[in-house]
Amino acid sequence: MSKIGFIGLGIMGTPMAGHLQAAGHQLFVNTIGPVPEALSKGGAKVCASGKDVAASAEVIIVMVPDTPDVEKVLFSPAGVAEGLSAGKLVIDMSSISPIETKEFAKRIEALGCDYLDAPVSGGEVGAKAASLTIMVGGKESAFAQAKPLFELMGKNITLVGGNGDGQTCKVANQIIVALTIEAVGEALLLAAKAGADPAKVRQALLGGFASSRILEVHGERMVKRNFEPGFRIELHQKDLNLALSTARKIGLSLPNTATCQELFNSCAANGGKAWDH
Repeated sequence: MSKIGFIGLGIMGTPMAGHLQAAGHQLFVNTIGPVPEALSKGGAKVCASGKDVAASAEVIIVMVPDTPDVEKVLFSPAGVAEGLSAGKLVIDMSSISPIETKEFAKRIEALGCDYLDAPVSGGEVGAKAASLTIMVGGKESAFAQAKPLFELMGKNITLVGGNGDGQTCKVANQIIVALTIEAVGEALLLAAKAGADPAKVRQALLGGFASSRILEVHGERMVKRNFEPGFRIELHQKDLNLALSTARKIGLSLPNTATCQELFNSCAANGGKAWDH
């Protein structure tokens, strides 16, 4: 069994770390706020800093909200980089900038360690059920080392390519999800305003070519006006910003993504909390 560091024990990180612990791995953890009791009672060692986590563990997993958070965890004073020694593996499972990810990987590899970007899709439900989709960028040898750990947290696990490609895949995922949520929202709104029962419209559409996981899950939430629990809208705004900023840097236009982001901004400004609210 491995000694695994886990930094970032939020609504996603806590169940993910719990699956690793349940499989018998020794955890060394660090997070903002208290460590969940289930992990500490299960034997997880609480570390004072990322440096301490990296010094104690063979594999270090990071699961925090945004690009600046990952940079801080890795490279700030007493960060992960200061505790690394040659041969260790750093895995960033956050959803962050593909471009910055490539730079982070170079800096970690310069210390004699491997680096994987491995963002996930599936939300809190997938994290708890260990059914996450995991999109990985990095060396095949590092992926082979990490795959048994990924299999404890997810089901659909793909090595997409080199460093940054996992994050690029996640950005693509978020574009599809956001635009589909917008389409489902428009369609059900049209149905309701035209006098049709949106619940029955959704039921009919699920049997045709318009069927999708978004229509199934988020369409039901829209019809029932039940948005709890939900993926916080500010996190999806962040993901679409990543898509648009990456596109600008590579000279690409994403007009529908930009429009959808404005609609998310409007939703948030009007009190929306969940991404499908």
